[in-house]
Amino acid sequence: MASPVLDARPAARSGSAAPPLRRTRVFALPEVRWAALSAAAFLAAFPLDLAGAPAWAWGPLYAVCYLAGGWEPGWAGLRALRERSLDVDLLMVVAAVGAAAIGQYLDGGLLIVIFAVSGALEALATRRTADSVRGLLDLAPATAVRLAGSGEETVPAADLRVGDTVLVRPGERLPADGTVLDGTSDVDQATITGEPLPVPKAPGDGVFAGTLNGTGALRVRVDEDASGSVIARIVAMVEEAGATKAPTQLFIEKVEQRYSVGVVVATLALFAVPLAFGADLTATLLRAMTFMIVASPCAVVLATMPPLLSAIANAGRHGVLVKSAVAMERLGRIDRVALDKTGTLTEGAPRVAEVRPTGGPFTEPEVLALAAAAELPSEHPLARAVVDAARRRGLTVPRATDFSSAPGRGVRAVVDGRVVEVGRPAVPPPAAQDGPDVPAAQEARAAAVRDLEAAGRTAVVVTVDGVPVAVLGVADRLREGAADAVAALTRLSGTAPVLLTGDNERAARRVADDVGITDVRAGLLPEDKVAAVREQEHAGLRTLVVGDGVNDAPALAAAHCGVAMGRAGSDLALEAADVVVVRDELAAVPAVVALSRRARRLVVQNLVIAGVCIGVLVVWDLAGHLPLPLGVAGHEGSTVLVGLNGLRLLRERAWRGAGG
Repeated sequence: MASPVLDARPAARSGSAAPPLRRTRVFALPEVRWAALSAAAFLAAFPLDLAGAPAWAWGPLYAVCYLAGGWEPGWAGLRALRERSLDVDLLMVVAAVGAAAIGQYLDGGLLIVIFAVSGALEALATRRTADSVRGLLDLAPATAVRLAGSGEETVPAADLRVGDTVLVRPGERLPADGTVLDGTSDVDQATITGEPLPVPKAPGDGVFAGTLNGTGALRVRVDEDASGSVIARIVAMVEEAGATKAPTQLFIEKVEQRYSVGVVVATLALFAVPLAFGADLTATLLRAMTFMIVASPCAVVLATMPPLLSAIANAGRHGVLVKSAVAMERLGRIDRVALDKTGTLTEGAPRVAEVRPTGGPFTEPEVLALAAAAELPSEHPLARAVVDAARRRGLTVPRATDFSSAPGRGVRAVVDGRVVEVGRPAVPPPAAQDGPDVPAAQEARAAAVRDLEAAGRTAVVVTVDGVPVAVLGVADRLREGAADAVAALTRLSGTAPVLLTGDNERAARRVADDVGITDVRAGLLPEDKVAAVREQEHAGLRTLVVGDGVNDAPALAAAHCGVAMGRAGSDLALEAADVVVVRDELAAVPAVVALSRRARRLVVQNLVIAGVCIGVLVVWDLAGHLPLPLGVAGHEGSTVLVGLNGLRLLRERAWRGAGG
């Protein structure tokens, strides 16, 4: 196999530098600053209030909390009113102010902080996703070397047009989608297809913008303008998915409009109707205010948020970052799972799976030691896999001399006086092939290559002095517990997962067979993965997509819920996903799905409790005379009850019970 050596020239060329990460700082967002100020003021006022300190000590702090956290949702609610819409944000602000008006400053402050913090988290997630989409454009180099009649000229990559010819030197990134006209090399196109190994490129082969060239120089004909490249299409798909994805609402928020209107209308009626019949102003106002307090959705909001936030905190302790309560709720509703292969089901790094001698005087360890000696100077992923295999077996790797590398073909070196070559099966043997054992070795080599490739492995041929002595089978190693995780996801969703990968069919089938997946879709570009997700969604299935690469990001964004493997995940995938598995433990995916379902069950329990309490208090206030202190106590009691019930998911047992 070709084993490129890293270019020794400086990496300052336009295509070789790693793209900079443009990330918005947390406190650069005004929503975050206001929410932080509101929360800080509340946390400062809360202990003073409970300790019985004088009002002048905690009153100004509560005022800061209300103003910092409430002005933005209040203003947004007023703007909505101008458009003849009433949302729960405005109702919550009014309820908080009403609570303060009757001395319940703590209750109102808590509502304000909950809404301010949730709004800040949503704003931060939106901005970070936008950052990662913009940063993806930096994968393609800013400039390119265009070949013209007068020689070479450096031009902006955006100025390249269809039909232009560009020169891509070793170690540079491809500036445009195109076709190789001249030269051979290995191109790392994992960002586009997810293939774990560099792909050999020769005249007539297609290449993608943003992929990384190996050690060979390529002349490439531009086939797509910058706006039509695969990278540009990925950006467009992520942005489109973010814009068209179903509104990010907790299910309790879906009835907020009618509930808000109902509470406001009922409150106004309780105030206006008795006044029209000559009732006392103070008593009427007090009764209407009592109704607004007991009917306000405090307990309903806390019925929803504590279970979800507790589940988020518990998952975080176990290496799973769930970005929002909405994402946690979505996880529990999925009924189909789509898995990426490279970096998700597998580790994303090639390993030597087997060594097949094809004849000659060398044993398997001797062959591996010779191959490792020839590959040692190389930085190619397959070279590292061969060297690692020799070291894991404790073999002594001899010193090699006269090392050379042919891009797209293989390496050659002299080891202990023998010429050792390691390369692709297509590499023809040298002319010196005398001896009766050579034809037999060639036949054994061909048979071994066929068997390995049929099994989805990459075949690497080792020759010594022109005679094939072994074929190495290289494969991407399966993650530990991958089969168990697939089985658990099948039980949770009720349907076996589907495998979506840009890798070839044989490699995909081998991995699918190992983990128990039957529905395999291989050779997919990013838009194909999105189409597969859309197909599931159109069939009425809420799909969970698990992936790690740039090529997975559009599908992660388009899915009902997306999970990114965090350790090796691309920045775009991490931002496009709703959930990040920080420790790269695949078993955490079914565990967090099960935890989400437990959280949803607790939410339903809490809603029943909150609904009963609110209903009893409202009927009491309407049908009889509910004393304000008793109404506040009942309201606060139900709020505390549902809050404590939701906190049950903070316990370690909740994660273990979810399957972690």
